[in-house]
Amino acid sequence: MVTQEINLRELKLKIVLAGGGTGGHIYPLIAVYRHLKRITDQKLVTLDATYLGPKIFDESVFTNEGIKTIYITSGKWRNYFSLMNFVDIFKIIFGFFQSLWQLWKVMPDIIFSKGGYGALPVVLAGFLLGIPIVIHESDAVPGKSNKLAAPFAKKILLAFESAKNYFLPEKVVVVGNPIRETILHNNIPQENAKRYFKFLPEKSVVLFLGGSQGSQRINDLVLDCLEELIKNEVQVLHQTGPNNFKEVFLEAKVILDFLPEPYKNFYQAKDFFYEKDYLNALAAADLIVARAGSGVIFEIAASKKPAILIPLPEAARDHQRLNAIEYARFGGALVIEEKNATANLLAKNILDILNNPTKRNNMINGAKLFIKKDAAEEIAKELLNVLNLNFE
Repeated sequence: MVTQEINLRELKLKIVLAGGGTGGHIYPLIAVYRHLKRITDQKLVTLDATYLGPKIFDESVFTNEGIKTIYITSGKWRNYFSLMNFVDIFKIIFGFFQSLWQLWKVMPDIIFSKGGYGALPVVLAGFLLGIPIVIHESDAVPGKSNKLAAPFAKKILLAFESAKNYFLPEKVVVVGNPIRETILHNNIPQENAKRYFKFLPEKSVVLFLGGSQGSQRINDLVLDCLEELIKNEVQVLHQTGPNNFKEVFLEAKVILDFLPEPYKNFYQAKDFFYEKDYLNALAAADLIVARAGSGVIFEIAASKKPAILIPLPEAARDHQRLNAIEYARFGGALVIEEKNATANLLAKNILDILNNPTKRNNMINGAKLFIKKDAAEEIAKELLNVLNLNFE
């Protein structure tokens, strides 16, 4: 019996995680890794995971999980004329040869790709080396890199039903978007979360999310409607992005200095939310205003919060607007196109939702209908199925 246990512990499953360097790619990879690790730990199998892709915003999000990181050169192809296309095509080619070398050294059992141009060289190199590949498409309309990667994949996993028409049906499984369990089962009381940010528990909080890199235009909207919201006793929690934090903080301070107590404390700016801060931010919010990347939509839905979505108009293939429309069909969000997103309109809609309990409850119910809670677990099982590993 002792010998058998030692042999089992020597079993190792090697996986390479690939994706672009943004939070929309990185956090779903972590969600899947955590589920896969839970399964392998139960079977006394060592899970050896490596992220192979472009440099990310914070390496610690992987290293804290025990995931190794190997960075490659990354480029992208723009859908409009740009001299950078001629530079980036060589970056993609160079990234392919880097991926080929690194994959040959690691030689994983499987590659799981979240898409993005940073993942495409990894997928192509993996196919050349005969490594099984599973890709996941988060958006309502697939990204160009995933469409290029699709012929090389054993399985294509989708977040939105509407994306099925773009791929071979025999390869496709609709699973939803993987969400970290800490978000799915976030049990922080709202009152405690508001106090965490030094807000008054009895007052509403609106959370503005600009993504891991922030959004200058959402920052501008926040500043333009800040006084109106605060005078209506709405507290504002604002994720600015690291590059814009100082500028936004100083501009907000000028506005706050003209307001009486206690309104000066009705605004909090954060450059970036690490996991503990993010969980408290989601718990504290009575309403969330965000872009419409698939990652944030699914996290808002998992948090069961009403939302106002402002899609990025420049998003490739208009995928953010289509993501937002798909979610709005369930009643979970109000969609405002950026060209219409004035400070007055935004403030009016925020106040309308916060002051209308029926509307808020309808949006919460829409979020519950939309979310697929077991997406990360389903993806972990699909990865094992591709390898013909039955760990049930």
